[in-house]
Amino acid sequence: MAAKTTLNAKNLESLGAQRLAELLVEISMGSAAHKRRLRMELAGNHGSAEVAREVRKRLASIARARTVINWRKVKALKSDLETQRKTIAETVAADDPQEAFELIWQFLALANSIFERSSDSSSSLIESFHQACEDAAAIAASAKIGSDVLADKVFKAVQDDGYGQYDNLIAAMVPALGKDGLDCLKTLFVQWSKDPKDKPAKDERKVIGWGSAGPLYGDEIYGTQRDLTVRIALQEIADAQGDVDAYIAQQPEKTRKMPMIAADIANRLVSAGRAKEALEVLNEVDTTGWAGMPFEWQLARVETLEALGRREEAQTYRWTCFEQSLHDQHLRAFLKRLPDFDDLEAEEKAFAHAQAFPDVHQALAFFLLWPAPAEAAKLVMRRKAELDGNLYELMPAAAEALAEKHPLAATIVLRSMIDFTLDSGRSSRYKHAARHLADCASLAPHINDFGNTRSHDIYVAELMRRHGKKHGFWSQVT
Repeated sequence: MAAKTTLNAKNLESLGAQRLAELLVEISMGSAAHKRRLRMELAGNHGSAEVAREVRKRLASIARARTVINWRKVKALKSDLETQRKTIAETVAADDPQEAFELIWQFLALANSIFERSSDSSSSLIESFHQACEDAAAIAASAKIGSDVLADKVFKAVQDDGYGQYDNLIAAMVPALGKDGLDCLKTLFVQWSKDPKDKPAKDERKVIGWGSAGPLYGDEIYGTQRDLTVRIALQEIADAQGDVDAYIAQQPEKTRKMPMIAADIANRLVSAGRAKEALEVLNEVDTTGWAGMPFEWQLARVETLEALGRREEAQTYRWTCFEQSLHDQHLRAFLKRLPDFDDLEAEEKAFAHAQAFPDVHQALAFFLLWPAPAEAAKLVMRRKAELDGNLYELMPAAAEALAEKHPLAATIVLRSMIDFTLDSGRSSRYKHAARHLADCASLAPHINDFGNTRSHDIYVAELMRRHGKKHGFWSQVT
């Protein structure tokens, strides 16, 4: 049984309404957020109209604000935005969807003013606006907003998508827009694309890819920012309408030969039962400037071959892609399509190939991801001289994965990081190197035979001889 002083609803009820009210007022003193929450609850007692009035006032206040939103203020603002958004979507919308529809657009309109004065790099604030786009779609359907009115709202919003706040708006609105709304929205974007526009300045040109003739500039292919906005919008509408040809038509001829674009087009053609055309698109890709084809393009090719009934060719291509990249998804798909027991032999062949792969770190990452810790340990033991202790995104994970059953291999990985840190004099990493050395000490008793690898004591003595003057490191060694 919980103690009577435990903070829970039942125990607090025993204080009585008057005492609880006094405590709430006391606790809210000095906290604007708490006061707003209490006012919202009080407004709820008088119906959704009063709640809507409080939300509208708060949104207007946020819109008027001009202070810089630094990292210290992001959390509080995020909480405030979520309170307003949820109140609109859950409280107001339940009683008055028409009012909620107006409020959610007022909420969305805050985005530009907020991001103009924000230094938030975590993207936490924009998540609220992306969710508000979903809320707006649900509220629009509930309020039975006319398709032409809704299309105009969406059009104007996407026109002013300065910070990506409306990136998911069209996709979210598809059910509420319906066929008529999508047609109307498409017409609005097409008309906008025909309006006179300014050419981009020279210093605004951006390279978006490479072709046989050199760099591909965004302004040469996509035109102005408006052109790009229109293209993306019309592509989303085409996807919603299941119109593959309309989607393809929005891609300039040059970009259709870029691997990622070609893969996107091919995937849509395959889904539409047009695999032969998909393969033609993939085959027309310009490989200039690509050391290897992106995984997405490779996957699109495999799916296209499967759709054409060329399964043996698809299998051969999967294996070729795995040999070149050690991408685990290619191997998993290859093994899945083999008869029983053949997959075991193929897996052994794949492991042997990975053991001899030129890039030892790519091979190590593959074995960790598979997972095959015994193979990872074997790789480390055989090719320890090739390990780069500077790869902090890989090595700590490798040491952790190997520690329990392969302590010597884990020790070798840890030593690679220690040696890199001390040999290169990276003082900012001394505390990490000291921690790695402590890990080596804890693993040493579990190693029965160091073989041709130095024992822990000999290794530490060698470190002292070579780096004894690095006091910043040794002061952190326990």
